[in-house]
Amino acid sequence: MKLKEINRTAIQSWSPAQQHPIYLATGTSAQQLDASFSTNASLELFELDLSDPSLDMKSCGSFSSSHRYHKLVWGPCGADAQGHPAGLVIAGGENGNVILYDAAKIMAGESDNAVVAESDRHTGAVRGLDVNPFQTNLFASGANESEIYIWDLNNFESPMTPGPKTQPVEDIGCLSWNRQVQHILASASPSGRASVWDLRKNDLIIKVSDHSNKMHCSGLAWNPEVATQLVLASEDDRMPVIQMWDLRFATSPLRILENHTRGVLAIAWSVADPELLLSCGKDSRILCWNPNTGEVLYELPAGSQWCFDVQWCPRNPAVLSAARFDGHIDIYSIMGGSSLAQSQRHADQISNSFGNVDPFGTGQTLPPLQLPQTTTPPASVNPLKKPPKWIRRPVGASFAFGGKLVSLENGPANGQEPGGPRLVHVSQVVTETTFLTRSEQLQAMLSAGTFQEFCQEKIQAAQDQFEKTVWSFLKANFESDIRSKFLELLGFNKEELAVKDTTVGGPGQSVAPLEEPQQQQQEEEEISLEEVSLHDGTVQNMDGLITQALLTGNFEVAVELCLLDDRMADSIILAIAGGADLLEKTQRKYFHKTRGKITKLISAVVTKDWRDVVTACNLHNWKEALAAVMTYAKPDEFSSLCDLLGVRLEASDEAALRAHACLCYICAGNVDKLVACWKTAGQQHCPLALQDLVEKVVVLRRAVEQTQRSAPAVSVGSLLAEELGRYAGLLASQGSLSTAISYLPDGSGQAALKELRERLSRALGQQAAPVQTPRVQPQHPSPQLRQANAPVQPATPIAPVQMQTPASAPSQQQYYQPVCSAIDPGLLARLRIINWKEKTCVWFR
Repeated sequence: MKLKEINRTAIQSWSPAQQHPIYLATGTSAQQLDASFSTNASLELFELDLSDPSLDMKSCGSFSSSHRYHKLVWGPCGADAQGHPAGLVIAGGENGNVILYDAAKIMAGESDNAVVAESDRHTGAVRGLDVNPFQTNLFASGANESEIYIWDLNNFESPMTPGPKTQPVEDIGCLSWNRQVQHILASASPSGRASVWDLRKNDLIIKVSDHSNKMHCSGLAWNPEVATQLVLASEDDRMPVIQMWDLRFATSPLRILENHTRGVLAIAWSVADPELLLSCGKDSRILCWNPNTGEVLYELPAGSQWCFDVQWCPRNPAVLSAARFDGHIDIYSIMGGSSLAQSQRHADQISNSFGNVDPFGTGQTLPPLQLPQTTTPPASVNPLKKPPKWIRRPVGASFAFGGKLVSLENGPANGQEPGGPRLVHVSQVVTETTFLTRSEQLQAMLSAGTFQEFCQEKIQAAQDQFEKTVWSFLKANFESDIRSKFLELLGFNKEELAVKDTTVGGPGQSVAPLEEPQQQQQEEEEISLEEVSLHDGTVQNMDGLITQALLTGNFEVAVELCLLDDRMADSIILAIAGGADLLEKTQRKYFHKTRGKITKLISAVVTKDWRDVVTACNLHNWKEALAAVMTYAKPDEFSSLCDLLGVRLEASDEAALRAHACLCYICAGNVDKLVACWKTAGQQHCPLALQDLVEKVVVLRRAVEQTQRSAPAVSVGSLLAEELGRYAGLLASQGSLSTAISYLPDGSGQAALKELRERLSRALGQQAAPVQTPRVQPQHPSPQLRQANAPVQPATPIAPVQMQTPASAPSQQQYYQPVCSAIDPGLLARLRIINWKEKTCVWFR
């Protein structure tokens, strides 16, 4: 299946296997011209992005060069790159030039510094280049007149030769280092002879040649696994074959691959699977062989022009590239697929050529081109006749419980014959290092009990003001006077209010303390009975009626008359004299009749009905409502009032108000509602976001635990249990099993949590029975946190359990139980432990 294409007349080289993302280097090919007869030359880097459905490859950097190239190889990157993080692109020029380019600087656009080194020591075109796979600072180059040089990147100015020039003197067409022995190098000439050099002796050790004199070598490749085997390709149309040789008996080819009808121009042997050998020839065919059997496993669709170079991608073994004489470099996958994307691309190109404007002069925009629906399936390319080695059984890898990776080797164990036992590797995989680090920090804080310090660190590290406020509220739970601290965080400071009170009269003035009123004159206090009189049953004045009610001892009527006459102060004073019931009734009538901005607050202070305030207040004044609850609410109603206000905020249409609901739940110590608020807010379910939630939950529950020592334990809510189970599952997937089981809540009816607890218990070598989480008692007397006299009664916190490992050494069965419990029973039946102390086992086919 065709994946990508590049419109270049160029030679190519893939980036090393260590490089990610994958790049392809292209250099203008020597002795070739494009349709425009351009004489310009360049070295260009392209990125392979398989997530992009289009066929175009993104150009990541270009270097304008004065040279055209016969050969490109891309040296190592990373730790072996010696100061060149993306590696070195090594080019062989047409005038004997060997040039080293820094790939990272080409991608960064630093053309002035892209050339690392250059040498023109060769006397002719450099057609052979290869990097030593063992010592990546060494590479070999070959040119005309049997010239071969071994270059050391650490001493580039002084190359060495593998030995005296071969006779007769001839051109070097290709070079290749042995894939198993680091000091063996092979070279081949168009005459059909191949030479094998031993660099330890600096001498030629063997020559391989075909006696028919028709073998014109165009390609050379070593077997990736068998050190003594190599293949030679012939470009002679009279002998279009690939010969496989074994140097142990080099009198004749071991096998001859005959399927091309014209000369073979290039070959490439897959490092990932020795049973895959690519070849391309003058018959415009690209074949994939099994060199051991001579069978053609795969054939790419034939093009209109010859393909002169094919290469496997080192990082993605299913991807290959092919350079053609028609000015195209095509990227293919040997795993097959459909050509529907290519058909759509061609249709889009036709549409775009008109600029999306109607070509018939109407000026209207054309609708998107729709391909006709066909009943026949789109053209597809069949994949390989058998699966390649990297996905073939018994090759495989599977993640087991606890972040274990079980992998099976493809080849036999060291010292074993083919078909013998296979090794099974069990390794620990950690993908969330930051998540694990923060989890360990949380565990260390729980062990040390440094909650305030932990909260302060979170406040300092907070990325936004709201997160800083949340951790400030959590930290306030550990203060000696929590309600006062909450009031300060809400913006109500008693000391600042006292300062404002002394200056309310203006600059230089102060409010005089309240004084007792002076005793009125006796004549003002005496009641003039003469003023009270009735005439024909009609009320003469209100004072007279009030006087009569008082003289008869009817306080209730007197209060009613005062309210009717808007004598509010008189009515309150008379109600006090009339008793508590009359006072309460008078207060209700007063507040019902009076309408002011703070009447509702005064009413709540007098009647102690804070639920009505929390229910009816404007949500934009939630801070004032929460502050009033902090100041006046009784211990037994404090948590419920905070919860009620939080529920109202959470139901608001404004996102800012919904976010502040969690502060009310923190004040109430309601962890379950805090978790529900977190889920409702649509928080990301990534590991670090879940770690943030668990940190808040653990800190809040420990604070609640310290404020209630006698309250009965409250079961964990379903939402909290679900999130703790997910958190425990994440810890287990990173190999932190003992920490994971400590977060699982007890008594949860969820089947998934029960199953996770059982798996953790088995993996830790414990009994499958549920682990009882001990209740951790506070180490100091409970501070007076949320009220003046008694602590609040929130939910019971979860205390992580520290698992105890057995003092004695585990038995063989106990040792392997955590790993084997996650392996398929059919596979487990064929495992035999040969040395349990060394953690090794053998796989029998």
